[in-house]
Amino acid sequence: MSFYAVEFPYTANAAAHFFARLRALPYAVWLDSAGLARYDILCAAPHHTLDNHASEPFTQLRAALGVSLAAIADIPFAGGALGYWSYDLARQSFGLAAQASPDVPLLAVAIYDWALVIDHELKRCRLVSHLRYADTAKLLLQIEQRLRGDAPALLNNFAVHGEVASNFSATSYRAAFAQVQGYLQAGDCYQINLAQRLSAPATGDAYTAYLALRELSPAPFAAFLDLPNVQILCASPERFLSVKNGWVETKPIKGTRPRHADKTQDAALAQALLQHPKDRAENLMIVDLLRNDLGKHCVPGSVSVPKLFSLESYANVHHLVSTVQGKLAAGRDALDVLRDSFPGGSITGAPKQRAMQIIDELEPNPRGVYCGVIGYIGFDGNMDSNIVIRTLVYHNGVLQAHVGGGIVADSDCAAEYQETWDKAAALLNIMRQFKAH
Repeated sequence: MSFYAVEFPYTANAAAHFFARLRALPYAVWLDSAGLARYDILCAAPHHTLDNHASEPFTQLRAALGVSLAAIADIPFAGGALGYWSYDLARQSFGLAAQASPDVPLLAVAIYDWALVIDHELKRCRLVSHLRYADTAKLLLQIEQRLRGDAPALLNNFAVHGEVASNFSATSYRAAFAQVQGYLQAGDCYQINLAQRLSAPATGDAYTAYLALRELSPAPFAAFLDLPNVQILCASPERFLSVKNGWVETKPIKGTRPRHADKTQDAALAQALLQHPKDRAENLMIVDLLRNDLGKHCVPGSVSVPKLFSLESYANVHHLVSTVQGKLAAGRDALDVLRDSFPGGSITGAPKQRAMQIIDELEPNPRGVYCGVIGYIGFDGNMDSNIVIRTLVYHNGVLQAHVGGGIVADSDCAAEYQETWDKAAALLNIMRQFKAH
């Protein structure tokens, strides 16, 4: 099987330039590094989509990916599965009752046989394909033509109406926080991630709002998914799982401080985060959970923590980030790791199953896409994925965002509540920026 690659002009903003030309195609998706990571990946017009109602979605996905193909150097993805897996997809595996139908499909994953890959390190832009399917060659000619053509005019009609509402008041958040503390004191769990949902009515095409979000809050695991029933505007800073050449890596975030305009105060906030015992303890709990998750499918003794409590700073917040990695055992693959590590421990708590039961009990609405995964698994077996945080979901005339934080025994309610608003800063700014007058 031959490999197809055609060069296009590289610019720092090539992804936005070319995505404008692909957006009219179905299932147009943009995995966006926002200039903070090496690659941008653009896809559209999939060969087929996966069944949202499949009882065994990971089995279905394995069948769709078929026999693994050889990886191509410096090409992260040239075809395979790409889309989102929602948090609520994990209910079945953890024995949780189905809730009222979630706001969006449980998963939206499509099988693409091509991608436009923008490599910011090599400064190259390439249209690539494994040519897995017979009809791909004809499609690629149409894609080439589209990429070389003029971009359609940008619709600037997105508007947010009314006030942003939360599904928690300060009072109801305090009550839920107290219940979490009760579970922690009783020894049910060590940490619980409690989230509130912000929402407002909206109209129009949310792509302009995504362009504004990536300017306001650039993130290395950002994405814009333009799907038939939902637009997802994601500014996630957090990698969930990557698999490359048989090595697995995850980078949990636990511990957050807001940025400050004054450089001295900003540095002091970062230093306080690095040294704070509560944040370090919270981070370590999740590192231990993820070491266990990776250990299920990695060579015994290969799971290590090369970075513990590193500082990563973004437009609106400082984060405490650790890195966990391991070598895949023989006969195991990216799908095994994704299935058995899902959802990410950094956004449930520990132990995971009990944490998810408590989240179900205390949060007023299903999480939907929030705390699920956006990413790809290539025909070559490599994978990269984020955790869906700092994300706006636009569906059925409503724009919504969840924001949460990990609660442990020595957490302070007012500080935890404020942390959720710190994390929501960029999302709320977008909601205000596009408010109808």
